[in-house]
Amino acid sequence: MTLHQNLSVHLTSDLGQAAAVVGAILGLRTVAQQGMFFVGGTIADRIGTRRTVLVGCAVRVSGLVCLGISTSVLGAAIGAVLTGFAGALFSPAVEAELARSSDTADASHARIDAFALFNAFGQIGAFTGPLLGALLLNVDFRTVAFTGAAVFVLIGAAQWRWMPAHRPPPTRGSVLSGWRDIARNRVFLSFSLAVGVSLVAYNQLYLLVPIELDRGWGDQEPLGVLLAASSLVVVIAQMRVTAWARRRSPTRAMTLGLGTVALGLVAIGTAAAVGSRAATLVGALLFVLLLATGQMITGPTARAAIPGFAREQHLGSYYGVYASIGGILVLPASAAVGAVVDTVPDTALGRAAPWGLLAGLVLVAAASLGPIMRRQDRRGQTAARA
Repeated sequence: MTLHQNLSVHLTSDLGQAAAVVGAILGLRTVAQQGMFFVGGTIADRIGTRRTVLVGCAVRVSGLVCLGISTSVLGAAIGAVLTGFAGALFSPAVEAELARSSDTADASHARIDAFALFNAFGQIGAFTGPLLGALLLNVDFRTVAFTGAAVFVLIGAAQWRWMPAHRPPPTRGSVLSGWRDIARNRVFLSFSLAVGVSLVAYNQLYLLVPIELDRGWGDQEPLGVLLAASSLVVVIAQMRVTAWARRRSPTRAMTLGLGTVALGLVAIGTAAAVGSRAATLVGALLFVLLLATGQMITGPTARAAIPGFAREQHLGSYYGVYASIGGILVLPASAAVGAVVDTVPDTALGRAAPWGLLAGLVLVAAASLGPIMRRQDRRGQTAARA
Protein backbone atom coordinates (compact mmCIF):
# COMPACT_ATOMS: atom_id res chain seq x y z
CA MET A 1 0.00 0.00 0.00
CA THR A 2 2.83 2.42 0.91
CA LEU A 3 4.66 1.75 -2.38
CA HIS A 4 1.44 2.12 -4.39
CA GLN A 5 0.76 5.52 -2.84
CA ASN A 6 4.24 6.92 -3.44
CA LEU A 7 4.77 5.30 -6.83
CA SER A 8 1.47 6.70 -8.08
CA VAL A 9 2.47 10.23 -7.05
CA HIS A 10 5.95 9.76 -8.56
CA LEU A 11 4.55 8.62 -11.90
CA THR A 12 2.07 11.47 -12.17
CA SER A 13 4.02 14.35 -10.61
CA ASP A 14 7.67 13.51 -11.39
CA LEU A 15 7.34 11.60 -14.66
CA GLY A 16 4.18 13.36 -15.91
CA GLN A 17 2.33 10.18 -16.86
CA ALA A 18 -1.39 9.92 -17.54
CA ALA A 19 -3.74 8.01 -15.26
CA ALA A 20 -3.93 5.13 -17.76
CA VAL A 21 -0.16 4.60 -17.62
CA VAL A 22 -0.16 4.81 -13.83
CA GLY A 23 -2.95 2.26 -13.64
CA ALA A 24 -1.15 -0.06 -16.05
CA ILE A 25 2.11 0.02 -14.07
CA LEU A 26 0.36 -0.51 -10.73
CA GLY A 27 -1.62 -3.32 -12.34
CA LEU A 28 1.60 -4.91 -13.62
CA ARG A 29 2.98 -4.91 -10.09
CA THR A 30 -0.17 -6.56 -8.74
CA VAL A 31 -0.16 -9.23 -11.46
CA ALA A 32 3.57 -9.88 -10.91
CA GLN A 33 2.75 -10.66 -7.29
CA GLN A 34 -0.74 -12.17 -7.25
CA GLY A 35 -0.38 -14.07 -10.50
CA MET A 36 3.11 -15.40 -9.76
CA PHE A 37 2.64 -16.81 -6.27
CA PHE A 38 2.61 -20.31 -7.76
CA VAL A 39 6.07 -19.71 -9.25
CA GLY A 40 7.41 -18.48 -5.91
CA GLY A 41 5.97 -21.52 -4.18
CA THR A 42 7.53 -23.88 -6.70
CA ILE A 43 10.92 -22.23 -6.26
CA ALA A 44 10.59 -22.67 -2.48
CA ASP A 45 9.89 -26.38 -2.97
CA ARG A 46 13.07 -26.70 -5.02
CA ILE A 47 15.64 -24.59 -3.16
CA GLY A 48 14.14 -24.21 0.32
CA THR A 49 12.48 -21.40 2.24
CA ARG A 50 15.60 -19.59 3.42
CA ARG A 51 17.15 -19.33 -0.03
CA THR A 52 13.84 -18.27 -1.56
CA VAL A 53 13.36 -15.50 1.01
CA LEU A 54 16.93 -14.29 0.46
CA VAL A 55 16.38 -14.25 -3.31
CA GLY A 56 13.14 -12.35 -2.68
CA CYS A 57 15.00 -9.73 -0.65
CA ALA A 58 17.56 -9.33 -3.44
CA VAL A 59 14.81 -8.99 -6.07
CA ARG A 60 12.96 -6.42 -3.93
CA VAL A 61 16.17 -4.39 -3.46
CA SER A 62 16.83 -4.51 -7.22
CA GLY A 63 13.28 -3.35 -7.96
CA LEU A 64 13.44 -0.45 -5.51
CA VAL A 65 16.82 0.68 -6.84
CA CYS A 66 15.45 0.46 -10.39
CA LEU A 67 12.48 2.63 -9.39
CA GLY A 68 14.79 5.11 -7.68
CA ILE A 69 17.14 5.62 -10.63
CA SER A 70 14.59 5.33 -13.44
CA THR A 71 13.32 8.37 -15.32
CA SER A 72 11.36 6.43 -17.96
CA VAL A 73 8.11 4.50 -18.06
CA LEU A 74 9.97 1.31 -19.04
CA GLY A 75 12.30 1.57 -16.05
CA ALA A 76 9.40 2.23 -13.70
CA ALA A 77 7.52 -0.76 -15.12
CA ILE A 78 10.54 -3.06 -14.66
CA GLY A 79 11.02 -1.83 -11.10
CA ALA A 80 7.34 -2.32 -10.31
CA VAL A 81 7.37 -5.88 -11.70
CA LEU A 82 10.50 -6.75 -9.69
CA THR A 83 9.03 -5.45 -6.42
CA GLY A 84 5.83 -7.38 -7.10
CA PHE A 85 7.59 -10.63 -7.96
CA ALA A 86 9.61 -10.34 -4.75
CA GLY A 87 6.32 -10.54 -2.85
CA ALA A 88 5.42 -13.65 -4.84
CA LEU A 89 8.64 -15.24 -3.57
CA PHE A 90 8.09 -14.35 0.09
CA SER A 91 4.53 -15.39 0.83
CA PRO A 92 4.18 -19.05 -0.27
CA ALA A 93 7.68 -19.87 0.97
CA VAL A 94 6.97 -18.54 4.45
CA GLU A 95 3.51 -20.14 4.60
CA ALA A 96 4.89 -23.53 3.58
CA GLU A 97 7.59 -23.24 6.24
CA LEU A 98 5.00 -22.29 8.87
CA ALA A 99 3.00 -25.39 7.96
CA ARG A 100 6.06 -27.63 8.20
CA SER A 101 7.40 -26.14 11.44
CA SER A 102 4.01 -26.52 13.16
CA ASP A 103 3.62 -30.17 12.11
CA THR A 104 3.25 -31.48 15.66
CA ALA A 105 1.10 -34.16 17.27
CA ASP A 106 -1.68 -31.56 17.36
CA ALA A 107 -0.85 -30.18 13.92
CA SER A 108 -4.28 -28.79 13.03
CA HIS A 109 -4.49 -26.51 16.08
CA ALA A 110 -0.79 -25.61 15.98
CA ARG A 111 -1.03 -24.62 12.33
CA ILE A 112 -4.15 -22.53 12.86
CA ASP A 113 -2.42 -20.67 15.70
CA ALA A 114 0.73 -20.16 13.60
CA PHE A 115 -1.19 -18.71 10.67
CA ALA A 116 -3.30 -16.56 12.99
CA LEU A 117 -0.18 -15.05 14.55
CA PHE A 118 1.34 -14.56 11.09
CA ASN A 119 -1.82 -12.74 9.98
CA ALA A 120 -1.84 -10.50 13.07
CA PHE A 121 1.76 -9.43 12.54
CA GLY A 122 1.08 -8.85 8.84
CA GLN A 123 -1.73 -6.48 9.72
CA ILE A 124 0.65 -4.37 11.81
CA GLY A 125 2.35 -3.54 8.52
CA ALA A 126 -1.01 -2.98 6.83
CA PHE A 127 -1.93 -0.56 9.62
CA THR A 128 1.31 1.41 9.68
CA GLY A 129 2.08 1.24 5.94
CA PRO A 130 -0.58 3.69 4.68
CA LEU A 131 0.18 6.08 7.55
CA LEU A 132 3.90 6.00 6.76
CA GLY A 133 3.17 6.34 3.05
CA ALA A 134 1.07 9.46 3.67
CA LEU A 135 3.90 10.99 5.71
CA LEU A 136 6.37 10.30 2.89
CA LEU A 137 4.24 11.68 0.04
CA ASN A 138 6.13 14.99 0.15
CA VAL A 139 9.55 13.33 0.36
CA ASP A 140 11.58 12.90 -2.85
CA PHE A 141 10.69 9.52 -4.35
CA ARG A 142 14.34 8.60 -4.93
CA THR A 143 14.94 8.96 -1.20
CA VAL A 144 11.91 6.79 -0.43
CA ALA A 145 12.98 4.09 -2.92
CA PHE A 146 16.61 3.97 -1.79
CA THR A 147 15.59 3.94 1.88
CA GLY A 148 13.25 1.04 1.15
CA ALA A 149 16.09 -0.78 -0.61
CA ALA A 150 18.34 -0.25 2.42
CA VAL A 151 15.63 -1.61 4.71
CA PHE A 152 15.37 -4.79 2.63
CA VAL A 153 19.15 -5.18 2.68
CA LEU A 154 18.90 -5.20 6.48
CA ILE A 155 15.93 -7.61 6.37
CA GLY A 156 17.89 -9.92 4.08
CA ALA A 157 20.90 -9.80 6.39
CA ALA A 158 18.69 -10.64 9.38
CA GLN A 159 17.11 -13.56 7.52
CA TRP A 160 20.53 -14.83 6.46
CA ARG A 161 21.72 -14.64 10.07
CA TRP A 162 18.73 -16.05 11.94
CA MET A 163 16.47 -18.00 9.58
CA PRO A 164 17.13 -21.75 9.96
CA ALA A 165 18.86 -23.24 6.93
CA HIS A 166 16.65 -26.30 6.59
CA ARG A 167 17.11 -28.44 3.53
CA PRO A 168 14.05 -28.44 1.28
CA PRO A 169 11.97 -31.58 1.86
CA PRO A 170 12.38 -34.25 -0.81
CA THR A 171 10.07 -33.56 -3.74
CA ARG A 172 9.03 -36.35 -6.07
CA GLY A 173 9.31 -35.71 -9.79
CA SER A 174 9.85 -32.54 -11.79
CA VAL A 175 8.34 -29.09 -11.46
CA LEU A 176 5.74 -30.04 -14.06
CA SER A 177 4.81 -33.15 -12.10
CA GLY A 178 4.03 -30.97 -9.09
CA TRP A 179 1.85 -28.68 -11.18
CA ARG A 180 0.12 -31.68 -12.75
CA ASP A 181 -0.60 -33.02 -9.27
CA ILE A 182 -2.27 -29.73 -8.36
CA ALA A 183 -4.16 -29.52 -11.66
CA ARG A 184 -5.61 -32.99 -11.05
CA ASN A 185 -6.55 -32.13 -7.47
CA ARG A 186 -10.03 -30.79 -8.21
CA VAL A 187 -11.04 -30.83 -4.56
CA PHE A 188 -8.19 -28.46 -3.71
CA LEU A 189 -8.94 -26.18 -6.67
CA SER A 190 -12.62 -26.04 -5.66
CA PHE A 191 -11.58 -25.23 -2.09
CA SER A 192 -9.27 -22.44 -3.28
CA LEU A 193 -12.04 -20.91 -5.41
CA ALA A 194 -14.54 -21.05 -2.54
CA VAL A 195 -12.24 -19.45 0.02
CA GLY A 196 -10.85 -17.04 -2.59
CA VAL A 197 -14.26 -15.39 -2.82
CA SER A 198 -13.50 -13.70 0.51
CA LEU A 199 -10.68 -11.84 -1.26
CA VAL A 200 -13.23 -10.51 -3.76
CA ALA A 201 -15.20 -9.12 -0.81
CA TYR A 202 -12.02 -7.64 0.69
CA ASN A 203 -11.22 -5.92 -2.60
CA GLN A 204 -14.42 -3.88 -2.24
CA LEU A 205 -12.58 -1.78 0.36
CA TYR A 206 -10.80 -0.28 -2.66
CA LEU A 207 -13.60 -0.48 -5.25
CA LEU A 208 -17.18 -0.25 -3.98
CA VAL A 209 -16.63 1.33 -0.56
CA PRO A 210 -15.01 4.49 -2.02
CA ILE A 211 -17.90 4.76 -4.51
CA GLU A 212 -20.41 4.34 -1.69
CA LEU A 213 -18.72 6.95 0.49
CA ASP A 214 -18.64 9.42 -2.40
CA ARG A 215 -22.33 8.84 -3.07
CA GLY A 216 -23.70 8.66 0.46
CA TRP A 217 -21.22 10.60 2.60
CA GLY A 218 -20.08 13.16 0.04
CA ASP A 219 -16.37 12.31 -0.06
CA GLN A 220 -13.90 9.50 0.67
CA GLU A 221 -12.39 11.07 3.78
CA PRO A 222 -13.50 8.28 6.18
CA LEU A 223 -11.84 5.60 4.03
CA GLY A 224 -8.39 5.90 5.59
CA VAL A 225 -9.81 5.59 9.08
CA LEU A 226 -11.89 2.56 8.04
CA LEU A 227 -8.86 0.80 6.53
CA ALA A 228 -6.79 1.51 9.63
CA ALA A 229 -9.64 0.25 11.83
CA SER A 230 -9.82 -2.97 9.82
CA SER A 231 -6.13 -3.70 10.37
CA LEU A 232 -6.22 -2.66 14.02
CA VAL A 233 -9.13 -5.00 14.74
CA VAL A 234 -7.11 -7.92 13.35
CA VAL A 235 -4.01 -7.01 15.36
CA ILE A 236 -6.02 -6.84 18.59
CA ALA A 237 -8.53 -9.65 18.13
CA GLN A 238 -6.99 -12.27 15.83
CA MET A 239 -5.76 -14.67 18.51
CA ARG A 240 -8.99 -14.41 20.51
CA VAL A 241 -11.08 -15.09 17.42
CA THR A 242 -8.81 -18.00 16.50
CA ALA A 243 -9.21 -19.53 19.97
CA TRP A 244 -12.98 -19.40 19.43
CA ALA A 245 -12.73 -20.85 15.91
CA ARG A 246 -10.52 -23.76 17.03
CA ARG A 247 -13.38 -25.04 19.17
CA ARG A 248 -15.36 -25.67 15.96
CA SER A 249 -14.59 -28.08 13.18
CA PRO A 250 -12.59 -26.51 10.32
CA THR A 251 -15.57 -26.79 7.97
CA ARG A 252 -17.93 -25.12 10.41
CA ALA A 253 -15.42 -22.40 11.24
CA MET A 254 -14.77 -21.52 7.59
CA THR A 255 -18.48 -21.59 6.78
CA LEU A 256 -19.23 -19.25 9.69
CA GLY A 257 -16.36 -17.02 8.59
CA LEU A 258 -17.70 -16.63 5.06
CA GLY A 259 -21.20 -16.17 6.47
CA THR A 260 -19.89 -13.29 8.59
CA VAL A 261 -18.37 -11.69 5.48
CA ALA A 262 -21.73 -12.04 3.70
CA LEU A 263 -23.47 -10.39 6.67
CA GLY A 264 -21.12 -7.42 6.32
CA LEU A 265 -22.02 -7.13 2.63
CA VAL A 266 -25.73 -7.21 3.51
CA ALA A 267 -25.18 -4.49 6.13
CA ILE A 268 -23.53 -2.04 3.75
CA GLY A 269 -26.00 -2.93 0.98
CA THR A 270 -28.88 -2.07 3.30
CA ALA A 271 -27.18 1.20 4.20
CA ALA A 272 -26.72 1.97 0.50
CA ALA A 273 -30.44 1.47 -0.05
CA VAL A 274 -31.23 3.91 2.78
CA GLY A 275 -28.78 6.41 1.30
CA SER A 276 -28.39 8.86 4.21
CA ARG A 277 -24.99 10.09 5.42
CA ALA A 278 -25.36 8.40 8.80
CA ALA A 279 -26.49 5.11 7.27
CA THR A 280 -23.59 5.17 4.80
CA LEU A 281 -21.00 5.62 7.53
CA VAL A 282 -22.56 3.02 9.85
CA GLY A 283 -22.92 0.55 6.97
CA ALA A 284 -19.30 1.02 5.90
CA LEU A 285 -18.09 0.57 9.47
CA LEU A 286 -20.16 -2.61 9.94
CA PHE A 287 -18.83 -3.98 6.65
CA VAL A 288 -15.22 -3.34 7.66
CA LEU A 289 -15.65 -4.93 11.10
CA LEU A 290 -17.61 -7.97 9.88
CA LEU A 291 -15.25 -8.48 6.93
CA ALA A 292 -12.24 -8.41 9.25
CA THR A 293 -13.94 -10.82 11.66
CA GLY A 294 -14.90 -13.24 8.89
CA GLN A 295 -11.39 -13.26 7.50
CA MET A 296 -9.90 -13.77 10.96
CA ILE A 297 -12.04 -16.91 11.25
CA THR A 298 -11.58 -18.25 7.72
CA GLY A 299 -8.01 -17.32 6.78
CA PRO A 300 -5.88 -19.22 9.32
CA THR A 301 -8.20 -22.25 9.26
CA ALA A 302 -8.08 -22.44 5.45
CA ARG A 303 -4.29 -22.14 5.30
CA ALA A 304 -3.89 -24.77 8.00
CA ALA A 305 -6.01 -27.16 5.91
CA ILE A 306 -3.84 -26.96 2.78
CA PRO A 307 -1.22 -29.56 3.81
CA GLY A 308 -4.05 -32.09 3.99
CA PHE A 309 -5.01 -31.37 0.39
CA ALA A 310 -1.32 -31.58 -0.60
CA ARG A 311 -0.67 -34.75 1.43
CA GLU A 312 2.35 -32.84 2.81
CA GLN A 313 3.96 -32.75 -0.68
CA HIS A 314 4.76 -29.69 -2.85
CA LEU A 315 3.61 -27.39 -0.01
CA GLY A 316 5.16 -24.26 -1.53
CA SER A 317 3.43 -24.91 -4.85
CA TYR A 318 0.10 -25.58 -3.16
CA TYR A 319 0.26 -22.39 -1.10
CA GLY A 320 1.34 -20.46 -4.18
CA VAL A 321 -1.53 -21.74 -6.32
CA TYR A 322 -3.99 -21.10 -3.47
CA ALA A 323 -2.86 -17.46 -3.27
CA SER A 324 -2.79 -17.01 -7.05
CA ILE A 325 -6.35 -18.30 -7.47
CA GLY A 326 -7.63 -15.77 -4.94
CA GLY A 327 -5.71 -12.93 -6.56
CA ILE A 328 -6.73 -13.81 -10.11
CA LEU A 329 -10.38 -14.26 -9.08
CA VAL A 330 -10.48 -10.61 -8.09
CA LEU A 331 -9.92 -9.41 -11.67
CA PRO A 332 -13.10 -10.74 -13.39
CA ALA A 333 -15.15 -10.21 -10.23
CA SER A 334 -14.10 -6.56 -10.03
CA ALA A 335 -14.93 -6.04 -13.69
CA ALA A 336 -18.37 -7.61 -13.18
CA VAL A 337 -19.06 -5.49 -10.08
CA GLY A 338 -18.03 -2.36 -11.96
CA ALA A 339 -20.37 -3.26 -14.82
CA VAL A 340 -23.27 -3.69 -12.38
CA VAL A 341 -22.56 -0.31 -10.77
CA ASP A 342 -22.51 1.36 -14.20
CA THR A 343 -25.75 -0.36 -15.27
CA VAL A 344 -28.14 -0.16 -12.32
CA PRO A 345 -30.28 2.96 -11.73
CA ASP A 346 -29.61 5.28 -8.79
CA THR A 347 -32.49 3.92 -6.74
CA ALA A 348 -32.55 2.13 -3.39
CA LEU A 349 -32.65 -1.24 -5.12
CA GLY A 350 -30.02 -0.23 -7.65
CA ARG A 351 -27.60 0.99 -4.97
CA ALA A 352 -28.03 -2.23 -3.01
CA ALA A 353 -27.75 -4.52 -6.06
CA PRO A 354 -23.93 -4.94 -6.30
CA TRP A 355 -23.68 -5.59 -2.57
CA GLY A 356 -26.52 -8.10 -2.72
CA LEU A 357 -24.92 -9.96 -5.62
CA LEU A 358 -21.61 -10.14 -3.76
CA ALA A 359 -23.36 -11.38 -0.61
CA GLY A 360 -25.04 -14.09 -2.68
CA LEU A 361 -21.69 -15.12 -4.18
CA VAL A 362 -20.09 -15.40 -0.74
CA LEU A 363 -23.05 -17.42 0.59
CA VAL A 364 -22.77 -19.84 -2.34
CA ALA A 365 -19.07 -20.23 -1.54
CA ALA A 366 -19.88 -20.83 2.13
CA ALA A 367 -22.48 -23.46 1.24
CA SER A 368 -20.00 -25.25 -1.04
CA LEU A 369 -17.41 -25.75 1.70
CA GLY A 370 -19.33 -28.59 3.37
CA PRO A 371 -19.44 -30.82 0.26
CA ILE A 372 -15.85 -29.90 -0.63
CA MET A 373 -14.50 -30.86 2.79
CA ARG A 374 -16.52 -34.10 2.82
CA ARG A 375 -14.95 -35.01 -0.52
CA GLN A 376 -11.55 -34.22 0.96
CA ASP A 377 -12.26 -36.45 3.96
CA ARG A 378 -13.22 -39.34 1.65
CA ARG A 379 -10.10 -38.70 -0.41
CA GLY A 380 -7.95 -38.87 2.71
CA GLN A 381 -9.59 -42.10 3.85
CA THR A 382 -9.01 -43.67 0.42
CA ALA A 383 -5.34 -42.65 0.51
CA ALA A 384 -4.96 -44.07 4.03
CA ARG A 385 -6.30 -47.46 2.91
CA ALA A 386 -4.09 -47.55 -0.18
